Amino acid sequence: MAAIPLSSRLDELRNVLVNHVPMEVERTWMHGEHVIFKFKGVDTISDAEKLAGADVAIPLEERGAAPEGEYFQSDLVGCEVFATDGRRIGTVKDWEQTGGVPLLVVSRLEKHDLMVPFARSICTRIAPEARRIEVNLPEGLEDLN
Repeated sequence: MAAIPLSSRLDELRNVLVNHVPMEVERTWMHGEHVIFKFKGVDTISDAEKLAGADVAIPLEERGAAPEGEYFQSDLVGCEVFATDGRRIGTVKDWEQTGGVPLLVVSRLEKHDLMVPFARSICTRIAPEARRIEVNLPEGLEDLN
């Protein structure tokens, strides 16, 4: 089980949205932990500087399907999280990549956010199409947050 980050498909990207404006990608590469884009028509440093820090999104039709047992991070955000006993825990509001197991950031009413490890032993049923994740939380996890 894994969530797919953008960097796993960099060579395949051809069209993206930059601050909600469609742009054609000529090539991409990694610079440390940052993705660098070369866009068609952006040929000078001064043109590129105007796009520094811009939001880049992949249109859904450009994204493709996730392999079996893998999920796009963006598909998990917004899912309702339920305990295996049917009790509603909250809603996934974000994703945190850590040095170990990634974490789902689950927003709860009137409580602090809950950090749920995205591990098969904890996230027992994942159904992004139904906007639902069932979790078998280790004893005491809800009390830590």
